[in-house]
Amino acid sequence: MKPKTRKEEIIKTSAILFKEKGFSAVTMRDIAKFMGIKAASLYNHISSKQEILSNIIISLAEQFTYGMDKIQNSHKSSIDKLNYIVELHVSITSNNTDGMASLNNDWMHLKDELEYYLKLRLDYEENFRHIIEQGIKNEELKNANAEAMLFSMLSTLRSLYIWIPNKDDLNTSKLASDLSHVLLTGIIK
Repeated sequence: MKPKTRKEEIIKTSAILFKEKGFSAVTMRDIAKFMGIKAASLYNHISSKQEILSNIIISLAEQFTYGMDKIQNSHKSSIDKLNYIVELHVSITSNNTDGMASLNNDWMHLKDELEYYLKLRLDYEENFRHIIEQGIKNEELKNANAEAMLFSMLSTLRSLYIWIPNKDDLNTSKLASDLSHVLLTGIIK
């Protein structure tokens, strides 16, 4: 999807550079050079590198929060909700692998938005945990350690941004289905 505005182009380009080098190693000059413009031109559209990082991370965190709210408020079974969470992660990640790298690796560099981001993240994890615990309570899931289940699923889902770009023939629906199957039923025959 092509960026609509110069600001969106700057944010998209920055996400690529942040993924390659890390937030701390990228300068506004690096971003401008990569875009083929003068660094001063960036400031016509964006105030700082911090604003760029915040745009990347907060927009993704809010997408996850919105998706989780819809899932959490649905009247589906816990298994269905977990399947939808996997679909949510595959969808968001496949559409923004570069931004997901910042979300996972650079969130601690947020300044003004750090507290807000951490609240979104903790609320998301708590809703995810609640779905798992409800699944255990309703005997949809094994009576096992909910924290271990949460950690296992989230670790896999959070690292999708590393794996997805290497797939030339990515079918997101099939990936979500296959991933849900493995995460929810395991690999034992």
